[in-house]
Amino acid sequence: MPTRGTTNPNRLRRVDRWLTSDHRATARLRAAADPLVVDLGYGASPVTTVELARRLRRAVPAVRVLGLELDPERVAAARAVAEPPWLDFRRGGFELAGVRPVLVRAFNVLRQYEEAAVASSWLAMLERIQPGGLLVDGTCDELGRLCSWVTIDHSGPRTLTLSCRVSSLELPSTVATRLPKVLIHRNVPGEPVYLLMSTLDSCWRAAAPLRGYGPRARWTETVRLLTERGWPVLNRRDRWRLGELTVPWASVAPR
Repeated sequence: MPTRGTTNPNRLRRVDRWLTSDHRATARLRAAADPLVVDLGYGASPVTTVELARRLRRAVPAVRVLGLELDPERVAAARAVAEPPWLDFRRGGFELAGVRPVLVRAFNVLRQYEEAAVASSWLAMLERIQPGGLLVDGTCDELGRLCSWVTIDHSGPRTLTLSCRVSSLELPSTVATRLPKVLIHRNVPGEPVYLLMSTLDSCWRAAAPLRGYGPRARWTETVRLLTERGWPVLNRRDRWRLGELTVPWASVAPR
């Protein structure tokens, strides 16, 4: 389906920041003979694809980025700002225009589909991704202050990451409105992702005494308390301070 097209500069900065710091993603790009990245469904403006290319190239200078959209008018407009040979735009969807990328970023694409379509959409993209490559399927709000994404490789989903602007956060569970399609309808009692959200809120309230030190300190303490309660948090403390939290997929997979 065509994307709605809404986008803003820096809307996807949180996932870009994660991609450039994630050893698994950057190592695979550096090791590839052709480190191609596809940005699927970039919308009415190519600005977030341009930003992705510039940010990734600071970490992996050989990276090439290809933006894909279904609307030929959007593709034509994007090509006017392309910076060959490391940035290009084409018409394409889940078949990835026939290319073989190492990494695919698909943000705010699957949210338009039914939950039942997620698995087949992932499979269609994974069939085109190079062996050892990675798919990042995520959702965010219009300003990029609430984000979440699932990483998937050829063995299946691997992790869930939540990323929030903590200075404007009332409760961590606010990010549940921006969960990926595979999880957004599972935020109900009895599902693991609901337990994660409710436990995060509980830890956030328990960390309230630290709010005098700022929202980052409170979020960091929230994640620390989450680990004390048995949640297998994967990312480092310096990532917590950025409002990030990553857990294994197995801990939130739908029942």
